[in-house]
Amino acid sequence: MDIQIASLCDHAADYNGKLVLTGTFDTLAARAVPVVHPMCALALRLCFTQEDVGRHKLSINIINEDGESLDPKNMPIEPEFDVQLPPNVPFLTRNLIMNLQGLRFPKAGIYSIDIGCDGDLLMRLPLRIVHVEQSAENGAESQEA
Repeated sequence: MDIQIASLCDHAADYNGKLVLTGTFDTLAARAVPVVHPMCALALRLCFTQEDVGRHKLSINIINEDGESLDPKNMPIEPEFDVQLPPNVPFLTRNLIMNLQGLRFPKAGIYSIDIGCDGDLLMRLPLRIVHVEQSAENGAESQEA
């Protein structure tokens, strides 16, 4: 299994096998922490070959800088799926979209979205949460990560 595309975005859709992404991002800026992000999507495009035929377990986990799960009660998310390819078909792609609502980040810093399969980490997407403070003097903003 090969991950061809992995991104956090504002919106994702599968349109007749085409992965449509709107507003990809790797940083969230907020004036107060904790930060609750109302809605986003994790969009994946996976490519399978004949050697991938069979049952697999995907793993998706959002972790903090210490490697702790953002939501230990609900993560990792571990759906199981079967891969089947018709004979003489060299590869098959599938889009996977996971809508995420109400993600709560307790503090500014670096978080990661870990994507794995069958116990192996395949990809780690970084996500930076930035605390932005507005200066009272001139309306300028400063950041701290």
